[in-house]
Amino acid sequence: MNGSAAKTAITPTRAENFAEWYQQVVRAAELAEPSDVRGCMVIKPWGFGLWENIQRQMDAMFKATGHRNAYFPLFIPISYLEKEAAHVEGFAKECAVVTHHRLEVGADGKMRPAPSAELTEPLVIRPTSETIIGATYAKWVQSYRDLPILINQWCNVVRWEMRPRLFLRTAEFLWQEGHTAHETEAEAREETQRMLEVYATLAREHLALPVYAGEKSAGERFPGAVQTLCIEAMVQDRKAIQAGTSHFLGQNFAKASGIKFQSRAGAEEFAWTTSWGVSTRLVGTLLMAHGDDDGAILPPRVAPTHVVILPITPKAETRDAVLAAADVLANRLREQKFHGAGLEVEVDRRDLGGGVKNWEWIKKGVPLRVELGPRDLEKGSVAVARRDRGVKEKEFLAADAFVAQVAATLQSIQDGLFARALAQRDEHTRRIDSREEFHAFFTPKNAEKPEVHGGFALTHWDGSAAVEEQVKNDLKVTIRCIPADAALGGGPGVCPFTGKPSAQRVLWAKSY
Repeated sequence: MNGSAAKTAITPTRAENFAEWYQQVVRAAELAEPSDVRGCMVIKPWGFGLWENIQRQMDAMFKATGHRNAYFPLFIPISYLEKEAAHVEGFAKECAVVTHHRLEVGADGKMRPAPSAELTEPLVIRPTSETIIGATYAKWVQSYRDLPILINQWCNVVRWEMRPRLFLRTAEFLWQEGHTAHETEAEAREETQRMLEVYATLAREHLALPVYAGEKSAGERFPGAVQTLCIEAMVQDRKAIQAGTSHFLGQNFAKASGIKFQSRAGAEEFAWTTSWGVSTRLVGTLLMAHGDDDGAILPPRVAPTHVVILPITPKAETRDAVLAAADVLANRLREQKFHGAGLEVEVDRRDLGGGVKNWEWIKKGVPLRVELGPRDLEKGSVAVARRDRGVKEKEFLAADAFVAQVAATLQSIQDGLFARALAQRDEHTRRIDSREEFHAFFTPKNAEKPEVHGGFALTHWDGSAAVEEQVKNDLKVTIRCIPADAALGGGPGVCPFTGKPSAQRVLWAKSY
């Protein structure tokens, strides 16, 4: 930065090195840190609190659509994966495998797997649970009366990752995976669409993330699925992040696992199944979408704490009075409702300088910071700072007025974050009709910043895997989705890469 540039809490800035900025935000906000186990992370309390809120709100949405939670084994016999050819091929390179059930001390004094304890059949640590859950459903289902099965699982999964990035790509991560079985194809397809809409609602209304919804191309489809639907978000470096997927599995996994039932007509039929999931990747997505050069900015609906009160106690004789007033204010705020629940309020009583504490909460992204000191007590006022505005910007309000309007203020922050992200996405989404313009759009303008590129391109495509693969190899650009919105697809046209007819435009981007 030049000498006249304003000092920021996070270095480098987004403009200087977005990838490193992200890593520094995760660290400065105390969300997570790398584990001693390569590729894995420790999610710290502030980060886990964020995930817990996402989890709780999503779980309520699942249950409102008739789903229940269950739990299935962490270990999957290799033979189960082998039953669905496309599935095992898709995950084979990411699997962690357990081969022994006991350790022993070797001649060198070090622990090693005991040769006599080799498993008859190796076990894969679940990369996803379609096969083990399918085997269970095969036992549960005999008649059409046993359907539908609507189950969700909250768990961890392992997909071996060589280039980890906290929250975005780690060898072990947390997620939910829904698995349903249905009597008819129509019911299963309806379920696939319903759950995608749940994810889109979560993204837009809770995480303040505008998303495009659509279908994955065959080349990007979940291994073994007939159809994969997705939502795609844009973050501030204009790359895409897949923020949720919902898969129509047809009868592929039912046939592989033997999920069959006696139909209403008395014939034996295979069930129609779906699966759908989102993960802790959502945490990374909202950080990259909303954060600034001073740290995280958290949407109020999922923030672990809505309001932090910072008592200003410069003199010992006024300390007790200020702390008591802070507690009273905190309790009054907790009685206020935000989306049906009481506010989460923290009084930061730590014996630290006010500036230090203030900056810690700025970096954590807490929506509202409230300073309360002796003079404020005399005036019956508070100093309020919103995280979506400049870090030095404060508003002095009567304490009663602040309490009365706090829920509206939080909603204003929530709405503002969505509007800001939507404006960013729309500014960098372009309809492109020529190969030359497409390549220029995705070619970095500055060789020193290869991550800087155009954004989202809505471009016709002839449907060929060859074109898709060529663009991916040339530009590291992939088809993010075939948009469900007819206005985005735009109807028939001509593929700029081959000159062949195209049914509609598809969404292309570089991605995480």
